[in-house]
Amino acid sequence: MLTKEELDKLTREQLISLLLDDSKNVIAMDGVWFQAIEKEQGMDSAMHFDEEAWKVYTKAEARRIKKFLELEELCGLEGLARALAYRMVDRPNPSETIISGNKLIYTIKVCRVQEARIRKGMPLHPCKSAAVYEYSGFAETIDDRIKCRCISCYPDVTDTSCSCSWEFWIDEE
Repeated sequence: MLTKEELDKLTREQLISLLLDDSKNVIAMDGVWFQAIEKEQGMDSAMHFDEEAWKVYTKAEARRIKKFLELEELCGLEGLARALAYRMVDRPNPSETIISGNKLIYTIKVCRVQEARIRKGMPLHPCKSAAVYEYSGFAETIDDRIKCRCISCYPDVTDTSCSCSWEFWIDEE
């Protein structure tokens, strides 16, 4: 086990490198288990298990990030914007977060998962159905007033300038 004392000995640059590598490793592990199910049971089964995993994982991750950032219970879109930057699987993906009025647009410019599948000659991952649970569950855990909708995500691509894009808002009361 890597102890706190061992981590204390690492330089800032080493810690940053470890953090980014860990993020890439999580994405790789997610892809490996997904592809194992996809190979043995087909895409529909793999997507079912992917959706079930994201329903649970995203909320656990959001709770930890919310605690780490010491976000208020109703932290709004500003809190969500901060929290999104700390997501493990999005950390190594170039992204953009824009808040305009009462909406937040979160865009993954380049997705490591899709890029890896392209490199391997595999069909693109139809991630929208799982990502709906992923992003809506994350947002609702950060602030239960936040709603989410997909703007563009494979297989329902409406914006070819990015890998996926999501809109978040809080209904006016």
